[in-house]
Amino acid sequence: MKVCVLGAGVVGLTAAYYLAKRGMAVTVVDRQPGVALEASFANAGQISPGYSAPWAAPGIPLKALKWLTQKRAPLKISPEPELNKVVWMSQMLRNCTSQKYSVNKSRMMALAEYSRDCFIELRSEIGIRYDDNQKGLTQLFRSNEQVDGAIKDISVLKALGVPHEVLTPEAILKVEPGLAPVIHKFKGALRLTGDETGDCHKFCEALKSECDKLNVEFQFSTSIQQLLVDQKKVRGVSTDKSIIECDQVLMCLGSYSKEMLKEAGISVPIYPVKGYSLTVPISNNDYAPTSTVMDETYKVAITRLGDRVRAAGTAELSGFNLSMPKARTDTISYVVGDVFPQAGDLSEAEFWTGLRPMTPDGTPIVGATGIEGLYLNTGHGTLGWTMSCGSAALITDIMLGEQTAIDATNLAVQRYQK
Repeated sequence: MKVCVLGAGVVGLTAAYYLAKRGMAVTVVDRQPGVALEASFANAGQISPGYSAPWAAPGIPLKALKWLTQKRAPLKISPEPELNKVVWMSQMLRNCTSQKYSVNKSRMMALAEYSRDCFIELRSEIGIRYDDNQKGLTQLFRSNEQVDGAIKDISVLKALGVPHEVLTPEAILKVEPGLAPVIHKFKGALRLTGDETGDCHKFCEALKSECDKLNVEFQFSTSIQQLLVDQKKVRGVSTDKSIIECDQVLMCLGSYSKEMLKEAGISVPIYPVKGYSLTVPISNNDYAPTSTVMDETYKVAITRLGDRVRAAGTAELSGFNLSMPKARTDTISYVVGDVFPQAGDLSEAEFWTGLRPMTPDGTPIVGATGIEGLYLNTGHGTLGWTMSCGSAALITDIMLGEQTAIDATNLAVQRYQK
């Protein structure tokens, strides 16, 4: 069976590995010269099943209105008129009910927890290393209101059996002693003990070597032009260099999936939500993070990656604009300086931006389509790495026509067509 995987980010690459391991002849196509050079390159460094939740939640519409006037708000919406943005925002708002939030979060958590198990199995099988550690995530609350608001999430965590701890400021210092100089700023925290950290780009480079051992073919620096479909059956892919004939095509193009699928008559509600990150060398280990902390006020995650600190955050709705305005990068710098002021010299920080493929309900699109042989594994938003191994295992079972380990019924694109 010949399979063409479109996209060599973390989602496409893990899928290629799982497919090849099951005996498929896999070709991966990407416009970049190597793996994980777009949204997967400098992400937050989190594998966070415990923090998997849709952005569309009760109370978000009101919060969003307040954020529009705040200097360091976690959400920015460009004023330029854009139809896709308006449609996507309206779809997201319709998911901001308690009932839909509960359904969407349960779906996301199930996939993310399964994916975490797949990560553990993968490390055991091939010994892959990527500045990884397994020391959990600490969600920091600056106000009593945030502490009270976490109660709803805790109830979902309990229902799904997700390991967690509620921490007082004193208990926070036992897991993140580097916060000692600023602990007075925080009222409490929620610690997700099963979450992990690491460098996604390093992970992808290491996994690419494993794919090479399985004879996966990579066609880099190659632009995908269109899907070749005949009689509602996929026949291959046209690129700027050749035509690739295959039995199945797996779409893993993230934010760029929408336009490619539109030409094939398939509509997916994916919007590119821009995020920013900085990476800075650690100069003082005693005052650096041990794992990941999430500042709930600013929605910025700060992660320990070996001898570096990676901080990432901000959600910006501005289409495919990859510019990096200083006003946005200043927010990330401010939070790092406020939470870990002695960890590193921010004048040495390297900044990056990437487009996160978001669906309005937060859940990725994983499954078959109405075109025979065409499958989707896209729309993971900020949780691409978190859900990558689980999505890869899931879509591999689906493409082979085998029973999946978790219920995949409502992960396919058909859920938007009801």
